[in-house]
Amino acid sequence: MESRVFQMIEKEKDRQERNIELIASENFVSENVLRAMGSCLTNKYSEGYPAVREDGCGRKGRYYGGCQFIDEIEEYCCTKWREVFNTDYHVNVQPHCGSQANMAAYLSVLEPGDTILAMSLNNGGHLTHGSPVNFSGRLFDMKFYDVDKNGYIDYDDIGNKIREFKPALVLAGASAYSREIEFDRIRDMIDNSDLNKKPYFMVDMAHIAGLVAAGYHQTPFGKADIITTTTHKTLRGPRGGMIFCTKELAGKVDGAIFPGTQGGPLEHVIAAKAVAAEEACTPEFKEYIGDVVKNCKAMCDEFIRLGYEVVTGGTDNHLFLLDFSNTHPKISGKAVQDELDKHYITLNKNCVPNEKRSPVQTSGVRIGTAAETTKRKTAEDFVMIARKIDSIISNMA
Repeated sequence: MESRVFQMIEKEKDRQERNIELIASENFVSENVLRAMGSCLTNKYSEGYPAVREDGCGRKGRYYGGCQFIDEIEEYCCTKWREVFNTDYHVNVQPHCGSQANMAAYLSVLEPGDTILAMSLNNGGHLTHGSPVNFSGRLFDMKFYDVDKNGYIDYDDIGNKIREFKPALVLAGASAYSREIEFDRIRDMIDNSDLNKKPYFMVDMAHIAGLVAAGYHQTPFGKADIITTTTHKTLRGPRGGMIFCTKELAGKVDGAIFPGTQGGPLEHVIAAKAVAAEEACTPEFKEYIGDVVKNCKAMCDEFIRLGYEVVTGGTDNHLFLLDFSNTHPKISGKAVQDELDKHYITLNKNCVPNEKRSPVQTSGVRIGTAAETTKRKTAEDFVMIARKIDSIISNMA
């Protein structure tokens, strides 16, 4: 008798195929990525790291025998991701997710109670960038820089708060920010600060990693000391995380992952990450990311034409935020999310700058184009989807 689990999986498969998926952090992986994730590698325990590193960073080896082929796969994965981003940074591909990558990154160079300067959740930051209910907000002294009245990062505020709070680490990156982040500008602020001890510069590029890889966003490599990312979202790989860092920090970062915050790595997922890296090295991937950006701008522009308020007034990347505070003050982001679900359109509620509602309700929604572009939707398709969403929202008012 077939397990009930597969019946439920089939239902989710049908939902994914039927629905219009606009959640900015989601995507659809290739058959080869699925094949690697479902492989026999899930049977192997492999605590530790390959003993021999191509990037010259020493490691102590595995704690288990029988890892010779596991080592080969993990090293290949590391090599391919350095190729994707054209970097000689050290890379650790073992983080189970982006959140664990961020935790390990912090703990590699900080002590609990140290000060981190980051973008707040209401302004587009991530849960792990200092939310009081998250480990980041509980373990560290979090300070936040703001956005200006138009929703853009206030770089002058970053500089002022570096001088005021003397953080041990400055964090750039977001989960709901539609404009290009000027990493070089933040690096210059850190370097030119008059602090006796310069803060580390960390970038969480989880959302924009695919754009960075394809040349559609400024790269943090060569500027940041530590770079974290997920491997799904715009990279279109399996759910997981990675940490890149300068070679001087390699030992600290590796130790913060194992044995610091994780045990055995998920080698079947690491194999799938390697497949995704191979795919990200192709001309087809660069073309795909170009379409993601083009489609996002077309959809965003259509919402503006229809009278909606878009945070920052547009987008440079794969996502944008609709702010209902002025145009639809009686409608919450949650209400729109729930109503669109009934029409087989999936997106997520999201806080907006100067948010008045709770994070459970919110005054906005986040829209992304990466997943539906994978389904080969065109700019014209996204314009039609915007009009359909407008029709549904108009009937809610």
